[in-house]
Amino acid sequence: MRCVIARFPFDLFKSEVEAVMKGVKPEPVTGESVIISRRHYPVKQVGEVITRQDRRDFSAREVTRALTNLGFTCRAAPAPVAPEPVETAWPTSVV
Repeated sequence: MRCVIARFPFDLFKSEVEAVMKGVKPEPVTGESVIISRRHYPVKQVGEVITRQDRRDFSAREVTRALTNLGFTCRAAPAPVAPEPVETAWPTSVV
């Protein structure tokens, strides 16, 4: 499938992406992720490997769109968790 990432055209195939990522150890996922051969990879890591470009040159959205069109399962960034309110042991009113 032909796709454009960082203004450069690429011909990507699902089997080729799986083969290239086979020997790559997944980094910890902090944002968008993609499942390739039962492993969760950050989308930017996969984009860097398959395009041989710096991660700053493309967006996660571009790579996510391409990988989704190839048939991979992509997941959005986890929602931030709000910290629980901390109760103080001191009284808040002053007499």
